[in-house]
Amino acid sequence: MLVNQSIVADIKTIIISTREKAKSSVDHERTLMYWHIGKCIFEEEQQGKDRAAYGEYLTKYVSEQLEPEFGIGFSKRQIELFRQFYHTFPVDNTLYPQLEWIHYKILIRIESTEKRDFYISETIRNNWTARQLDHHIYSGLWETLFLNTEGENVSDLASDESVPANTKELNKEIVYLEFVELDHSAFLCEKDLEQAIIARLHDFLLELGNDFTFVTRQKRLHEEGDEFFMDLVYYDRLLKSFVIIETKTAKPTDQDIPRLQVHVNHYNRYEK
Repeated sequence: MLVNQSIVADIKTIIISTREKAKSSVDHERTLMYWHIGKCIFEEEQQGKDRAAYGEYLTKYVSEQLEPEFGIGFSKRQIELFRQFYHTFPVDNTLYPQLEWIHYKILIRIESTEKRDFYISETIRNNWTARQLDHHIYSGLWETLFLNTEGENVSDLASDESVPANTKELNKEIVYLEFVELDHSAFLCEKDLEQAIIARLHDFLLELGNDFTFVTRQKRLHEEGDEFFMDLVYYDRLLKSFVIIETKTAKPTDQDIPRLQVHVNHYNRYEK
């Protein structure tokens, strides 16, 4: 009979943790290798009289020498990425071990230093995969926050773990739903939109933000003898509040507001 019943679970935790650290270390060393290769290419390129022509020749020549021995990871296109990587991040101690090469391949496409620093900070803080990072860039997370904060403190918001005083800093005013892949040329009803969101729930939560969880759909409630249905209900773990979503395919009208207020009042009264 074991004295410590959790010994196997503890050992598994050690194994998994060590493997993750080893993988992270290998990934970071590979990223540093690419950075050093990029540095060599960039510095050699500066020696040519016609840098553009010499750079084109140099990347082609180096790839022809490396690719047969080391594989397609050293193609001409990859060599050019290494050079761009060094040009974008010229100081090696600014490279983060939390980020993999696949993250940096996405980040070097961003020209704005402030914007790039924001996405680096958010990726590390939220442990984004490369797919998540690419999604947030494509959906305009930085631009949305920039507009909502009137161009101020976007980078500060990314690095601040505290709850912002203004919830507009946290929630997007524009949510992109390109991932639901609906036919916009056909007539779209609200139930179709709701069903499409549910079918791609993971992508929708990713678009909303990192702190949202799905609660229910078509939540039934009775208020003063009337029956209402809430289309979608989510919970914001950071703000500790429910988020009620009414799916609309047309511009909301003044008649929609009282119904939404009933929903809010119900949750404030019975569900909190």
